[in-house]
Amino acid sequence: MKEIKKEKIQAIVNAKRVVFKVGTSTLAYPNGNLNIRRMETLVRVLSDIKNSGREVLLVTSGAIGVGASHLGLKEKPKDIVGKQAAAAVGQCELMYIYDKYFSDYGHVTAQLLLTRDVIENHDRKNNVINTINRLIEFGAVPIVNENDTVAIEEIEFGDNDTLSAVVAVLSGAEALIILTDTDGLFTCDPRLNSDAKLIPLVETIDDELRKAASGAGTGLGTGGMITKLQAAEIASKAGIVTVVMNGSDPRRLYDIFDGKPVGTLFV
Repeated sequence: MKEIKKEKIQAIVNAKRVVFKVGTSTLAYPNGNLNIRRMETLVRVLSDIKNSGREVLLVTSGAIGVGASHLGLKEKPKDIVGKQAAAAVGQCELMYIYDKYFSDYGHVTAQLLLTRDVIENHDRKNNVINTINRLIEFGAVPIVNENDTVAIEEIEFGDNDTLSAVVAVLSGAEALIILTDTDGLFTCDPRLNSDAKLIPLVETIDDELRKAASGAGTGLGTGGMITKLQAAEIASKAGIVTVVMNGSDPRRLYDIFDGKPVGTLFV
């Protein structure tokens, strides 16, 4: 297993503009209700990281799952219209809580809802880039999600791991940190194999890694580790270092910026 050398971690330590992605499995309990304590801790840590002088962007999942729970549904809708309706409810709930918590620490939030067709159009993509840069210039925290209320298969990103990598590239971020429900990338699925070992450092993404990453995510989320590997690949091509880590304790984000190895580092 490769050890992480100090100079590899330093790329994260030195990063000024950082995109954080948090998944539904981190934000919500298995029943779909928001994990308020974890959200509050996440926002407190991100606010403190921002106070340290870094520029923070947050890509958040959870609108459909939270909306389904808020509507009293036993599971996420399977049909497109049902998902769109649940997202419309859940996005309000998400942003209300994010705005409340960030404002407690003196930070202003901004909502950006994107679909793939926006990014594929040159002029509209530039508008997104300009808006993100101006929001950061104003000192706001851009909070990005896919626009699930209007998204259909032809224009959706499909998962917010991919979206987070796209946002990292568009914003010119130096680092992407993906919080999920496992400790990082393993040699095989740790939920199915007790012999699975954490891979602390990835310098080359190949078919063997893709095989190790294959597998479904949780019932609330839309992707598994394979989508995080794909996100890391997108980010790597743009020179952006990526970390995939467990989001159950957001305070471990401090360890990353203190130069300590956490999760899986993609360089």
